[in-house]
Amino acid sequence: MFEGLKNKLGLGKKKTPAPETEVPAPAAHTISKPEPEEKKAPGFLNKIKTLVVEHEFVLSEKDVEESLFELQMVLLESDVAYPVAEAITEHMKKELVGTHRKIRESADDVVTNALRHAIEEVLGEGFDLVSYIKNHEKPVKILFTGVNGTGKTTSVAKIAHYLQGQGLSVVVGAGDTFRAGAIEQIRVHCDRIGIKLIAHQEGADPSAVLYDTVEYAKAHKTDVVLADSAGRFHNRVNLMNQLEKIKRVMKPDLVFYVDEAVAGNDAVIRAEEFEKTVSTDGVILTKVDMDPKGGAAISIAYTIGKPLVFLGVGQGYDDMKPFTPSLIIDEIFGDD
Repeated sequence: MFEGLKNKLGLGKKKTPAPETEVPAPAAHTISKPEPEEKKAPGFLNKIKTLVVEHEFVLSEKDVEESLFELQMVLLESDVAYPVAEAITEHMKKELVGTHRKIRESADDVVTNALRHAIEEVLGEGFDLVSYIKNHEKPVKILFTGVNGTGKTTSVAKIAHYLQGQGLSVVVGAGDTFRAGAIEQIRVHCDRIGIKLIAHQEGADPSAVLYDTVEYAKAHKTDVVLADSAGRFHNRVNLMNQLEKIKRVMKPDLVFYVDEAVAGNDAVIRAEEFEKTVSTDGVILTKVDMDPKGGAAISIAYTIGKPLVFLGVGQGYDDMKPFTPSLIIDEIFGDD
């Protein structure tokens, strides 16, 4: 996961120890067996490290300007959205420039920690769905929406399984009555994980299906309603009008936007356009385990101003993980 980004950042290499009484000439830096088409690891980390003088960290804005520009290019090549790449480099500049501090760790640690803090800043804190449900009037109604083919229906099933494992009762509404096979797909999932499904026939009014799902939850004192819906693009007026009707009838407490990490910056753009049309409360990102770049995972929450809620990291029902910044940070920086 995120191997391309880690390679471009030059992370995971041996640390450069802090200099003792004088700064030795930089040792020759080699990279074992690079791919023919791949650039060498960027020089911005090494350039900043060479500016560590006699255990003191003294950098001016001019010192880091070129190196941070290189970092910004690496981030953009990894599908990080431009405003996010800009925010990361700006945060690093603030942390690195204009201070005198004793180095009690390697030069690598100083620079890498600044990058770590910058990425943490743009990722945000996430959203604790279980706490929200436990502290909210029941049933908590959650509507899942997004574009076609991003794993939305499967995500509904995985999150139902996760919430059930947290001791919460769940009912699923088969609100995707448009796509052929969608009702059968969610039925198979619900049968496998032992979750109640409310469904009508194919082509039925999804608002009616989800109304019945909410009524079932009220009658049976169910904690959570998870409402699937048909995939749609923000510029399909008829489908967006249908979504507005669903929201009026169902009155969801939360609307989650689902997209796939492998779409890269396209996922960020789609989320941004969707947010303008239908206000959402959080993002679920699927196929994160298949994404070598990491741009969507880093960018999407910062870009639309809504938290990441879950990350899909595999095909199993247990492979939908509640988002915490450490999930991405540890992957990028190689923490255990």
